[in-house]
This record gives sequence, C-alpha cells and structure tokens, in this order.
Amino acid sequence: MKGTLTDRQRQVLDFIYATLEKQGVAPSLREIQAHFKLASPFGVKRHLDALTAKGALRRLEGKARALLPPLPSIRRGLMTDVPLFGTIPAGSPSAQEQEPDRTLSIDTTSLGIHPGTTVYALQVRGDSMIGASILDGDVVFLTPRPPRPRDIVAALIDGESTLKRFLHRDGLPFLRAENPRYPDLLPATELVIQGVMIGLLRRVPQ
Repeated sequence: MKGTLTDRQRQVLDFIYATLEKQGVAPSLREIQAHFKLASPFGVKRHLDALTAKGALRRLEGKARALLPPLPSIRRGLMTDVPLFGTIPAGSPSAQEQEPDRTLSIDTTSLGIHPGTTVYALQVRGDSMIGASILDGDVVFLTPRPPRPRDIVAALIDGESTLKRFLHRDGLPFLRAENPRYPDLLPATELVIQGVMIGLLRRVPQ
C-alpha cells in the first residue's frame, strides 16, 4: 500500500469489502453516500480516489459498481484435493502400512508449487522433529522428488517409515531427528525417500 489510510478511508474500504462479500457486487456511490450520510456523491468520489491512489482499491473504468480489492489481495492459486495417507512417525521408525484416509483441499499457491505437481499429506505422530517446529498432530505436505541435503523427508529406512532430515556423511545418506533424544538413522540395507516436505498444517487448539 502506497500510503496510510485515514479512519474514514478505512471505514469506506471496510464497507466496500463487506458489501462485496455479502452481495457479490460493490456498493454504488449513492449507497456509500447513504451509508455514511454524506452530503453529496462528490465526497464519496474523493474517498475512492484516495483509496485508489494509495493502492487499497482498484476500479475498472467504464463499468458500474466496478470497485475491487487490489490484485495482490485477490490472487489465488488452484485448489487441489490432496490425499491424506494416515500417520507417519516422527520418532522411531514404524513398519505400519499407509492407506489413504481422506483428502484435504489446499491452495497450491500457499505451498509455492506449480499446478499439476503431485502432493500428498501425512499426519505426524511423535516428537522427534520438534526442533524443526513439526509437532505431534501436525499435517505435513510432501511431493515425490529427489531430496537435497537438509530437506525434511518421509523415508522408508530398512522397511520402516519415518519423518526426518536428510543428510550426507562421508558421501553416504542418513537421517537425523530434530530432537537430541533420538539417534541418527543409518540404513543397514535400504533407504528410500518417499517424499520431500513442502508445507505444514497445524490445527490451533480450541
């Protein structure tokens, strides 16, 4: 935003947004005038000009009721249904089977991913990743791609699944927790990276 709004400008902007949300169209100049009991439409136009100049509002020329939020405020990505494949241990590895549980609808823009990218979700169980702000009960979003050092990954290590940080030591890959109570995990026979973490969803306690 290019400038600070006055109290009245903020009130006018809030009224426009509330009308857009409720009715699907912006209020007319006369509706704004009546709501704020202004003497003439000229006062409304003065507020709209200021809001437009400050980047808080945009208008489509030549169209009635063409008051819209600025483009950055209405930019949305594509909503995608992401399968949630049960839980993944953020603790000691587990040999549990993963079965699709349900789907979660997410905005791809919020995760910074391109449309069409394969994404799936797992619910975290355990406390081995608390140093990376991944808590028990969080949902992590992952995409299947080759990992880079320090990526957080869902991995199958010697047949057991876990969520850990991916690292190299002496040219060999291993997994590390973000909790000093857990040891590093070095594969005895097999390490398969099933997905790289790209986002997280946390439910706020009620």
